[in-house]
Amino acid sequence: MKKIKKRSDCPISSALDIVGDKWSLIIIRDIALSGKNTYNEFLKSEEKIATNVLADRLSMLVDVGILVTEEHPESKAKIFYRLSNQGIDLLPVLVELILWSDKYLSISPQAKQFAKQLRKDKETVVKQISSGLKKR
Repeated sequence: MKKIKKRSDCPISSALDIVGDKWSLIIIRDIALSGKNTYNEFLKSEEKIATNVLADRLSMLVDVGILVTEEHPESKAKIFYRLSNQGIDLLPVLVELILWSDKYLSISPQAKQFAKQLRKDKETVVKQISSGLKKR
């Protein structure tokens, strides 16, 4: 298990030590919002993560308990990654980033539509996504 170097006891700093790089949040996004669960599916994301970076982030997210691994239901050669309860609890963070981006940045029409749904009933949307992730 790779030890996470803690910079301080500040809760924001401590969280950023784990999810403060864009790749960790992209992987969490891909699982939570795009239904991706395998190494090759993560590689196909439009952000084009390097293979060594992906392997490192997946390992770290498993080590800290945000992701868990399971046998892939269709192939013993693949690892199936899913969010743990700890990882699912990051969903509201992703939601707030989406809403902030919608307000201040240029985002895709699909993301704009999702942000519109979130503004209408954020709590219900988050509960539905969380429930779906727990059933997987």
